[in-house]
Amino acid sequence: MSTETPRSGSALRRTAITCLYVLVIAATLWVLGQVVTRLMIVVAPVAVAVLVAALLSPGVSLLVRHRVPKALAAAIVLLVGIAALGGLVWFMVATLVAGLPDLGKQLGESYQQLRSWLTDGPLGLTGQQLESMLAEGQNWFNRNRSTIASGAFGVLSTAGAMLAGFVLVVFLLIFFLHDGDRMWRGVTSPVPARHRGLVRRAGSRAFTDLTRYVRVTVLVALIDAVGIGLGLWITGVPLVLPLAALVFLGAFVPIVGAFVTGLVAVLVALVAQGPLIALIVIGVVVLVQQLEGNVFEPLLVSKSVKLHPVAVILVVAVGVELAGIVGALFAVPVMAVVRSVYLTLREQAPDDDETTSETGETGEASEAVGETQPSGASGPG
Repeated sequence: MSTETPRSGSALRRTAITCLYVLVIAATLWVLGQVVTRLMIVVAPVAVAVLVAALLSPGVSLLVRHRVPKALAAAIVLLVGIAALGGLVWFMVATLVAGLPDLGKQLGESYQQLRSWLTDGPLGLTGQQLESMLAEGQNWFNRNRSTIASGAFGVLSTAGAMLAGFVLVVFLLIFFLHDGDRMWRGVTSPVPARHRGLVRRAGSRAFTDLTRYVRVTVLVALIDAVGIGLGLWITGVPLVLPLAALVFLGAFVPIVGAFVTGLVAVLVALVAQGPLIALIVIGVVVLVQQLEGNVFEPLLVSKSVKLHPVAVILVVAVGVELAGIVGALFAVPVMAVVRSVYLTLREQAPDDDETTSETGETGEASEAVGETQPSGASGPG
């Protein structure tokens, strides 16, 4: 008994210390979450700027390798990115506006087709029932006119906030692409010298994984747009290209983006081709989005950030629960960064801390950074 009591006491103390560490970490994460939630108007643009910088930084690195000055390389890549986004939005809006007159002509025909389907189809509604339903809908609109108006003003205010956020993202991108590496060295300079190289390598590895994730996200959005675009083209729905472009842009906004772009495609199909084609388009949209959300995205993202597909789905679900759309957008990138930092810290031998150089550009981490940040690249490193 005397030999077992100290061991039991030691095990109990270790368990208590471990539990205390877990509680401290949980409390820290909770406080950090509260701070981030309250500062979301600033945190979200910064996070978006980091993601876009991860996408554009390889272009800066490529130009720098060809002896283009870094400031000029960052300006070229940023202007090309803005021009590509603006051109895509302009093409989408201009094509949709140009097709509105034809859709207006088809609207009357589609209304008659829908009315005939409701009366002569499987529902078998009478003309009186249809008139009653239309009158009830008009009464509902009149009763909720103020609510609809306030919702419209809310949409306008949200659009204004998004425009301000876009300006902030562009402003941050200028510095991230040009001075990202120097900013990262400045942020990590207060870290003790014996740990500074390790911290910088962890940041470089995390940025590399983040770059892979952003590339895969673009690929998934492209798969979404091509799949739904093919479905619209096969069913004869007009405005296929602008609708596919809209789906591509909407794929970057979790949950709401897929719903809104799919709804627009269904409405265009309903107006242009009638209820039967609209039902087929609903099936195509649901099928593509289910494949994208439950097959392609988990598989591709899991390979890029080296997480199991189930873990990707669960992480996104947790992000939605904690922070809604913003949580869904940043859940996987945050998990990828945490994983990269953890692996770098775990792989670092205890004796290596003292001999680590301040630049930290040695070993496996430097080789990983080289994939996305060759000499002169922006970002942590």
